[in-house]
Amino acid sequence: MENFEMDKFLDYIRPEDNELLRDMKAYAITNNIPIIRNEMKQFLETLVMIYKPKRILEIGTAIGYSSIVMVEALRKSYKTLEGIELISLERSDEMYSKAIENINLAKLSHIIKIRHDEAEIQLKKIVNSAEKFDIIFMDAAKGQYLTFLPYCMKLLPVNGLLISDNVLQSGEVAKSRFSVPRRQRTIHQRMREYLWELNHREDLQTSIIDIADGVTLSVKLS
Repeated sequence: MENFEMDKFLDYIRPEDNELLRDMKAYAITNNIPIIRNEMKQFLETLVMIYKPKRILEIGTAIGYSSIVMVEALRKSYKTLEGIELISLERSDEMYSKAIENINLAKLSHIIKIRHDEAEIQLKKIVNSAEKFDIIFMDAAKGQYLTFLPYCMKLLPVNGLLISDNVLQSGEVAKSRFSVPRRQRTIHQRMREYLWELNHREDLQTSIIDIADGVTLSVKLS
């Protein structure tokens, strides 16, 4: 259950975003575009600063907000972005164009590269190229997480980190499938299957964290 008083307090004590991120957030709200919540933003920043990845794969770019957040957090860790690369996958023409615009405004086009296509098509290509990523941030169509997981496992090295956002679906995932709207039942079932898979694979150590709309952290063990 959400605690609005606590949310208000935490929003009050959070440091303010820079002008570009504020503008991006306002654009997302106005145009009903989902981006990471404030608490997830801070969590993601802290994770990448602890983990210090050189290569990040993001599945689901939207307007580029989380891409910029992660790279700017790494700038604080490394003081320089030399050798850092973030590849993000986005299928929407509109989102792709807006993300490119924002990344150019952030002067990060040399670091953040967006591949414009269906995520599974791009994931197959990346797997075939034998690339590896220290962190994969999954924030795309929730019904496809289970489909994307085998590719992610091939792209992560041992000790690589898979971050999956929006996994608790505002608590809906804990409910019986018959208590959620019929149109949402397929996504509901697939997310439950995804969480089960993450928690029962012997090659993953997973933690489910109840912040924002729920996030999982999965470390590849072998």
